[in-house]
Amino acid sequence: MIGGGGMAARVSAARVRDGQSVAAVHERLRAAILRGEIEAGALTTQAQLGGAFAAGRTPLREALRLLQREGLVIAEPNQRVRIATLSPADAEELFTMRIPLEVVALRITVPTLTSDDIAQLEGDLAQMRHYEQLDDQAGFRAPHRAFHRLLVAAAGARVTAEIAELADHSERYRLRFGGVGRWEERRGEHRAILDAAAAGDVDRAADRLAVHYAHAAALVFAGLDPGRDLARLRTAIRTVAPGAEAALGAA
Repeated sequence: MIGGGGMAARVSAARVRDGQSVAAVHERLRAAILRGEIEAGALTTQAQLGGAFAAGRTPLREALRLLQREGLVIAEPNQRVRIATLSPADAEELFTMRIPLEVVALRITVPTLTSDDIAQLEGDLAQMRHYEQLDDQAGFRAPHRAFHRLLVAAAGARVTAEIAELADHSERYRLRFGGVGRWEERRGEHRAILDAAAAGDVDRAADRLAVHYAHAAALVFAGLDPGRDLARLRTAIRTVAPGAEAALGAA
């Protein structure tokens, strides 16, 4: 899973060291961190990671350098590596960046959607429903990612790459602090976004998307820091989708 297209673009599969591509090692490590398979805040060593992921020293070192630039790992003395922690401040910054950027990208994209695009979005929803019935969070991830990616596609490569990276980092919090499952609620929110987009109602589509992510943020902070004052996040949501901040509830 190389989400965060901006980072992925900096990794060339052609660069092979010690018989392995840097891209392959980077992909495995990044996915493990994002999915919580390597615990946030964990302190490990390059040797331990190399053994666990069957990675040679040189591709591992280069992959860690890329992950450090992305903010997922922190280099420590003596070739030790600390996985970035999950914090209320970081989570609020992620949502404060992600929601306005994605809402604006959706506003750009909705007027450009074709009937084929709407059919593709309907197909993504059908696939999500299939994985819901199996309670398969891993399977759900691909059509869910495709659904949201298409809704912002017209905003341009740089914007969509940034959105993808923010989405990946947000997923660390969602998987740890809440929102896994919630199938019925998520289905209804996705349906509302698509219905508005299909009708060409840009304002409503933007509002429904902001509500969708505000609900996700509320769940994260309910588990991470229930008493936190989310003033910055409220301002961000209010700026791009007036009224949607109410979905944060008391968070």
